[in-house]
Amino acid sequence: MSQVSLSDLNICSKGDFVAALANIFEHSPWIAEQAASFRPFAGVVQLFDAMKAAVDHASPELRLALIKAHPDLADKTQRAAGLTLESDAEQNSAGLDRLSDAEYEAFERVNNAYRAKFGFPYIVCVRRQTKDSILRDFARRLPNDAIAEMQRSIEEICRIAALRLDLLVTSNDRLKVHGRLSTHVLDNHSGKPAAGVELELIELSELGVNRVVTRATTNSDGRTDAPLIGGRPVPIGRYELRFSVGKYFAARGVPLSDPPFLEEIPLRFSVSEAEGHYHVPLLVTPWSYTTYRGS
Repeated sequence: MSQVSLSDLNICSKGDFVAALANIFEHSPWIAEQAASFRPFAGVVQLFDAMKAAVDHASPELRLALIKAHPDLADKTQRAAGLTLESDAEQNSAGLDRLSDAEYEAFERVNNAYRAKFGFPYIVCVRRQTKDSILRDFARRLPNDAIAEMQRSIEEICRIAALRLDLLVTSNDRLKVHGRLSTHVLDNHSGKPAAGVELELIELSELGVNRVVTRATTNSDGRTDAPLIGGRPVPIGRYELRFSVGKYFAARGVPLSDPPFLEEIPLRFSVSEAEGHYHVPLLVTPWSYTTYRGS
């Protein structure tokens, strides 16, 4: 997806404006068409508000058509037929292209149950989710009535659109669609930041295989050079941060038992706010450790 500047969108023809933003809302260029009339926009937030207003003021029939324009999640038939580039990238980001047999069966079961009850596809902003959290969300929403689910679907569609717009349009302002996950390690044995601790962040899965999100090594400040997750939502779900502290203390000549009392430290935690800032530090000695949620 090639980026376009807001200033260019403000001065281009209506046809070019609609073509650039046609799939911010899935297969629904009429939303960009309506928003074009409100140019120029002072920022991308104002642009998104105009597009969202078009959805909010649309007829029930048009809103239902917007919902039905979206694909089912993890549907092999629809993938074979071809998803939009945006939908394909979004589903891949949550690992929906790499499901275990048990996960695929679970998604097929809940997709079918949802469609049978409501007559339209289940929609969730998958960039904010993990596979496990999507399945839990399915279960929470299935008892709802159709009116509640139509409203919830529109809310999720607007979240999807905001993230697509954030990726596509450059502007002096930004939409508030990003979260952040970071860590640092404090060596309480020496009383200073722990440089050179190898760590990995793992996304935990109930039905499939746990996935390594990233690996890093702490710098001279005991932090990683970049956030473990940043510049995007932190997907809702369960995680493990694994720190190789035995190797760290051995490299500094600290007397250790054989094998070390603490060799690897796994910290398990959950994310419930995709746009939140989660700071998960480790305070460690060769014999003890503690953590907390920082900011």
